[in-house]
Amino acid sequence: MRQAIYNIIDTKNSNNTIGKYYNAIMLLTIGLSLLPLTIKANHEWKYDIDNITSFLFLIDYLLRFSTADFHLKKGKASFLYYPFTPLALIDLLCLSPSLLLWNNSLKLLKIIRLTRMLRLFKIIRYSKNITIILNVLKKQKDSLIIVDVFALGYIFLSALIIFNVEPNTFPTFFDALYWATISLTTVGYGDIYAISAIGKLITMFSSLIGIAIVALPAGIITAGYMEEIRNHK
Repeated sequence: MRQAIYNIIDTKNSNNTIGKYYNAIMLLTIGLSLLPLTIKANHEWKYDIDNITSFLFLIDYLLRFSTADFHLKKGKASFLYYPFTPLALIDLLCLSPSLLLWNNSLKLLKIIRLTRMLRLFKIIRYSKNITIILNVLKKQKDSLIIVDVFALGYIFLSALIIFNVEPNTFPTFFDALYWATISLTTVGYGDIYAISAIGKLITMFSSLIGIAIVALPAGIITAGYMEEIRNHK
């Protein structure tokens, strides 16, 4: 019986028709559970949706906990390890606002309710494509870290230069960091910008460097994704 349940809830088992329906239902549940967060007014249906979706999440958690040994393959120890796995912790955090019976006026409860947004991360479990992307990020971790370190280093360096070149335009170093970041990503909101000729030259150079830095991780991830797709065929 437990093996049959695991075959249904295991997203890696793509040949299970019931499992596909189960994943679709859970994805729909995740979407519905986030709907009340988009509306400030208190409506009765918001609490109904929250109760129904929380109940479904609780059932899903209990099913996964009861079949943890099939997933982790550590025998009875799997039931001790499972609650501390990343996705299981996300599940518990998502359930916490509905399981707590505190007064609704408590500010702490309102903060805890924001953990419902973590339900969005539950999509990782039910979407095969997202799982593939996460595998790509793990495999290309070293290359992406190098690109990130280079980007952060250049942001700090350009911020340091512009901070000293235009002290009146950038009164704090944080302003310079903010400018360096939006210049590197070629966003440029226009709320803060260089005025002097040297500052404008630095801005132009930062934008050109930014195009290369944005393109590098995109190329790395795309190549890794295509390779992962070929491996899954």
